[in-house]
Amino acid sequence: MTALRRLLPRELHDSARPSTTAQAVTLHRALELHRSPDLRIVDDRFAPLFLTAGSRALLAPLSAATPVRDLAAQHDLGGLSTYVLCRHRFIDEHLLAPTGAEQVLILGAGYDSRAYRFAAELDGRPVFEVDLPPLSRRKAEIVAAHPAEFGVGAIVRVEIDFRTQALTDVLRPAGFAFGATTFVVWEGVAPYLVSAAVHTTLAALRTVCGTGSVLAMDMWDATGGPGPFAPLRRLGARAIALVGEPVTFGVVPSAVPALLAEHGFEVCDLADAATLTARYATAGRHSFESLYALAARLA
Repeated sequence: MTALRRLLPRELHDSARPSTTAQAVTLHRALELHRSPDLRIVDDRFAPLFLTAGSRALLAPLSAATPVRDLAAQHDLGGLSTYVLCRHRFIDEHLLAPTGAEQVLILGAGYDSRAYRFAAELDGRPVFEVDLPPLSRRKAEIVAAHPAEFGVGAIVRVEIDFRTQALTDVLRPAGFAFGATTFVVWEGVAPYLVSAAVHTTLAALRTVCGTGSVLAMDMWDATGGPGPFAPLRRLGARAIALVGEPVTFGVVPSAVPALLAEHGFEVCDLADAATLTARYATAGRHSFESLYALAARLA
């Protein structure tokens, strides 16, 4: 077992490597561009630019296999890629809703391209992208290498080591306006944290964000969700540890309002797999059970 662990990637926070899961969800968005516009759950023309050589090599064969992938996604056990697209669309829609946000904060920004995709809608409002140094720096290099595609936006990159630095400490020097109405994106992050880190982050958001701020995020139901396939979903979550990014935090949907209320947030929209499927999925695809998205407003 020890020998096997040496062959596997080191845990993300203990290494200098970019996130494997961040690359995977970017690949899903890039693959969606190979569909006709009316069948795209998300339309992210920047996604291919963030792919590694290995991920780009997968585009053609995976695109050719779209009918097979769609057939698999008709069952929720095959709907993980559908889920990551649906949650992205869910957050997009809340970002574009009239919330009165003066700034945008993206926690664990990964290869998020909202600052570029929605530059016109954001109309100069600053976007603060917070992430671990290796991923943040790789993203900055890619953007700098493609000025014609990305243009110039009001983007501030904020590096953080979540183990040793507080969110409040890194945001103020970056120019983040404490107390301003803020739209917060926290996508694909909370399930990989321990409970204490989730609570610490929510407490920090209550400190730095103003009344009326909106938090859009996703969660994992640690029970594995409904139905007889719950054990398989739990097994799948544990298997992600093999890429050095273990799923460590989960909460059932019914408990989320109380969790967020502890930190001043009131849930205003919670979309489980069935809701995400009904709102956004195309081509007969089904979103993965036990993963869900939500939006909450700071009272």
